[in-house]
Amino acid sequence: MSNVKSLHHAHPDENIRSSRKAGTYTDVQRLLIYLGLTFVTTFLWYFIANPDRSTWEDMGQMRQSFIALGMVFPVICHVLTRVITKEGFNFSGDDNSYFGIVFKDGKWKYFLLAFLLPWFYSEAGNLIELALDPVRYDPEYYISLGIEKRLLFILPAAAIVTGIVGSFAAFGEEGGWRGYMMPKLIRIMGRGRALIVGGIIWGLWHAPLTCIGHNFGTDYPGFPYLGILCMCLMCILLGILLTFITEKSGSVWPAAIMHAVNNAGPSILQGYVNPEKSDASFSIGMISLLISVAIVVIPVMVIWYKKK
Repeated sequence: MSNVKSLHHAHPDENIRSSRKAGTYTDVQRLLIYLGLTFVTTFLWYFIANPDRSTWEDMGQMRQSFIALGMVFPVICHVLTRVITKEGFNFSGDDNSYFGIVFKDGKWKYFLLAFLLPWFYSEAGNLIELALDPVRYDPEYYISLGIEKRLLFILPAAAIVTGIVGSFAAFGEEGGWRGYMMPKLIRIMGRGRALIVGGIIWGLWHAPLTCIGHNFGTDYPGFPYLGILCMCLMCILLGILLTFITEKSGSVWPAAIMHAVNNAGPSILQGYVNPEKSDASFSIGMISLLISVAIVVIPVMVIWYKKK
């Protein structure tokens, strides 16, 4: 009875101190530690890699590759956060790192989806772009891209092959955002709000690259703020798809593959859409891509909420 009484009257601050001493953290604390580590290390890397703030077009390929190494910090900080907070590494169940690969129980189909979705919304985006601004159609634009016409039609297959190889690099981002940030956000605030907040965080993380013209160049009205806003919108939509296939497959690897295929540009129609023929190249192109990705996002959200 005396032991029970003493525990009952223990001061709340003592319980908090003993809890922290034991190495326990809340999801909010873990998430804040993760985000702090990720943003500080990545932004510091971009400053070191590009001290003179050269634009993406002006720097050489070697420096571009050097700067691109910043995409590995989200997964590195995922691991660091688990070590710092003594969270451990699970490959299933609660606090799953999603680093494993699972093909059984039909999960293989999400790997297939990861290859095909970027091709679908990329082609759809180019179709919408031509519909909104037909003057952009240029039957010989592929020549300026250095692509032979007979090779133009194998771009989706080339992007898939590139995606398999590039997934190891894209794992640097997806192993952090989908493997750590999104599960924490969903537990803290629910899926709907988490998908929006997570997309904004991911978009803002790209801000240093957007400011040097990596995503949209530098020659557009409202640079770089409009570019950062568009990047946040795009990251919200793509983040929904990437989180969906991560949850369904139980692995971040389909998301890493989809991320890499997306970056490889799998569209055949890109060889016929010449943005230089229009004065509204940035706005029309971005609006078209946002619409095409949103078309894919809608059935995904319906599936999620029907299940709920």
